[in-house]
Amino acid sequence: MGTLSNDVLGQTRLIKTVFSSLENHYGYFDWWPDTPPYQTMLGTILVQNTNWKNADKALNNLGKAANDPQLIEQLPLDELALTIRPSGYFNQKAIKLKALTEWFKNYQYDIKQVRAIELSTLRKELLAIKGVGGETADAILVYAIGKPSFVIDAYARRIFERNGLEVPKSYEKFRLLVEQAIPADTKRYAFYHGLMVEHGQQFCNKTPRCTSCPLSSSCVTGKQNNAR
Repeated sequence: MGTLSNDVLGQTRLIKTVFSSLENHYGYFDWWPDTPPYQTMLGTILVQNTNWKNADKALNNLGKAANDPQLIEQLPLDELALTIRPSGYFNQKAIKLKALTEWFKNYQYDIKQVRAIELSTLRKELLAIKGVGGETADAILVYAIGKPSFVIDAYARRIFERNGLEVPKSYEKFRLLVEQAIPADTKRYAFYHGLMVEHGQQFCNKTPRCTSCPLSSSCVTGKQNNAR
């Protein structure tokens, strides 16, 4: 069994330290709303390139269909697009929602059947769906299906880059790096992604608010900004 290089060990320690510091600062919370699995799946598509406020408006417009894949299947594409208009890019997202629903139909719209499948198989299937990239697939896996697959987003990249991590450009390499540092655990992965979003919104904006940031003492960018 091989040993990890000093570089990898250093990266692992940094990742663990950042999450530990944020966990101590924010405490535990449930970041994703407690919604039925299919509605959560729809939400991962609707929130693409927009915010949760707009995605929620689109979900509310769907009414009963937000929890009934058969209704989404039967809804004409143009009507579906107009219904989800508040989420933006509604024509493209309507196509994506149809494609995701078609995939779910392979399991008779039964989330228990989905959860019986191995994570690696599900992830490959999700990534093969039109409009589902790595971030969306991992969000579906962890929040809707309950599989431990870490969600990488722009906040995670920004936070870790500013804290001195050599963040891989590849989504997959970065995801695997985080998963190597944090043992697979669905609840923890869900929480830690929420921490990234919360911290990114509160402190680590494009223009960072370093003065009162809980990471300022260890963050490379924070030390530089606070020294000015």
